[in-house]
Amino acid sequence: MYRKLVLDNGVRVVTERMPTLKSVTVGVWVNTGSRDEQSSQAGYSHFIEHMLFKGTRRRSSAEISREIDALGGEMNAFTSRETTTYYVKVLDQQLQRAFELLSDLFHHSRFESKDIEKEKQVVLEEIRMVQDDPEDLVQELHMGQVLRRHPLGRSILGREKTIRGLRRQDLLNYIETYYDPWQTVVSIAGNFEQTKLDRLVARYFGKGRAAKAAHTNGRCPPDVHGGVLLKKKRLEQVHLCLGLKGVPAGHQDRYALYTLNNVLGGSVSSRLFQEVREKRGLVYSIYSFLSGYSDGGMITVYAATRPKEVDRVVDLVCREIRQIGIKGVERKELERAKTQMKGSLMLSLESSHSRMSKLAKDELTHGRHMSLEDMLAHIDRVNEEQVINVGRQFFKLDSLAITGLGPLASRSLRAHR
Repeated sequence: MYRKLVLDNGVRVVTERMPTLKSVTVGVWVNTGSRDEQSSQAGYSHFIEHMLFKGTRRRSSAEISREIDALGGEMNAFTSRETTTYYVKVLDQQLQRAFELLSDLFHHSRFESKDIEKEKQVVLEEIRMVQDDPEDLVQELHMGQVLRRHPLGRSILGREKTIRGLRRQDLLNYIETYYDPWQTVVSIAGNFEQTKLDRLVARYFGKGRAAKAAHTNGRCPPDVHGGVLLKKKRLEQVHLCLGLKGVPAGHQDRYALYTLNNVLGGSVSSRLFQEVREKRGLVYSIYSFLSGYSDGGMITVYAATRPKEVDRVVDLVCREIRQIGIKGVERKELERAKTQMKGSLMLSLESSHSRMSKLAKDELTHGRHMSLEDMLAHIDRVNEEQVINVGRQFFKLDSLAITGLGPLASRSLRAHR
């Protein structure tokens, strides 16, 4: 059962009781991410996420780790381009201790200068790790190419220069600006007693004054650019991203676009997987995915192949994109994609963690709850006429962006512009 309440300080609380489970997951979502940073602040959101685990007034970082292990639970955090999330998953009887621990980290982290200096080295290693992972790196380069100077195009991890130069007060100022109760959602899913849960939420997240007016992020929509970007790197394969304009996370055509993405490269029965890997053996990994933000989105195809097959792989990907844009999809393909999507959706929501995430994303994206039945009905309503119209609008190559990473010749891919 879904329930929403707004605390006196402006924090939104969304809950879903799942009485058949023995677990409960509590998440704190802040509506700020890497896109909300100034260029000189690149990486601050992610760095703050790290620092919340480095000690509070009551606990050292080692004590935090020992306590969550003693609960038999899981505590972690992640930063995206639009949100920063802290969560804990425990057995249902440990709910109060989970709330107390998560609240302590969220409200009372110390941000000691010596810990900040140590964590700078950890984050710099994380940045280097991405540089050594060509699949991650080519996708990061692709975002920067397609979105250019827009904040969404920057790395979530930040740049080495900004990380080395950040100071304690910089982080505290950022928190003061963006960690506003009006921009905070507490999301809980799993087995709990509602009255007790309401008391816990009010006790641990209901303190503090409400802001006079809700802070707005001041975000502006991105423009999506085409073209070709090549970056040479000594690798065995060439890693490729091909990108097209997509839709925002809450767009009315998103279910039709999900369906077309599934047909293109979203599953092992997709056209790209079957044509490029299964029939021709040109790749091991090839897939497509959608990135939806509050005010824009992208369609991206990733593939990795040996250098001499780059142009052939790109030709095949472009052919499938063009065919979907011109002809749409066959009824059999459409029904198979919709069935696969519904199955994946239902399976993905079987855990308390996944339900917690969905609750928060629904609130931040739509301002309301989207039930599983609603989502399945939206998928069912996708028809041939709609996918033809959406395909013609988005699956066209006139603004195609191609990013290549690896042992590339300088003339490679130019003919595909």
